[in-house]
Amino acid sequence: MIDVKDLHKSFDNNEVLRGITEHIYPGEKVVVIGPSGSGKSTFLRCLNMLETPTSGEITFKGVSMTDPATDINKMRQRMGMVFQHFNLFNNLNILDNMTLAPIQLKLRTKKEAEEEAMELLGRVNLQDKAQAYPSQLSGGQKQRIAIVRSLAMHPEVMLFDEPTSALDPEMVGEVLDVMRRLADDGMTMVLVTHEMGFAREVGSRILFMDEGKITEQGTPRELFGNPRNPRTQDFLSKVL
Repeated sequence: MIDVKDLHKSFDNNEVLRGITEHIYPGEKVVVIGPSGSGKSTFLRCLNMLETPTSGEITFKGVSMTDPATDINKMRQRMGMVFQHFNLFNNLNILDNMTLAPIQLKLRTKKEAEEEAMELLGRVNLQDKAQAYPSQLSGGQKQRIAIVRSLAMHPEVMLFDEPTSALDPEMVGEVLDVMRRLADDGMTMVLVTHEMGFAREVGSRILFMDEGKITEQGTPRELFGNPRNPRTQDFLSKVL
């Protein structure tokens, strides 16, 4: 589904990604782990061109994301993205947050968009918050809404950039439950997280990043049970 070839990204003189080549297949749950500053979030943000690669190529279902002629906004409609800090519109109520993009892009009528939004809110037990504003919600509620807002666009893949790292510990579980159900439904997912238990349970493949490279990868059993790279061993000994 996503093909990455020799991906490099530098910010001024700081080379953050150093030649990543990777493939993500339909239905996979790819979890990216590694120390802070290893390039995980930059890698994820390059996949839908929120960060423009310095060099290399990314294709999504055969269409080059890195080709300047590609309509990147159209491609992003097919790739849901959930951020660490929710990115909800604070001046809109929850229902309007969820229906804004489908209505603006003329993907659905207002009635259709609102019906679907209510159904999605029902999936995360938040129908009663449709008229509330983001400031009235907990962090866990905001993140659950950010996830279903992405689903309202019917994406083919979901990208998660540390979706629980800004949450209080007791709210983490409710967000991971939504993501777990999404995984069970067969959604293709690429996920940057520090939640190792979740990575082990849900991931079909784990990528370990260090200093801008993927230095080891494998199934959760392989990577957590028998890491081969000394850097992976050292990292996991501190976080498990």
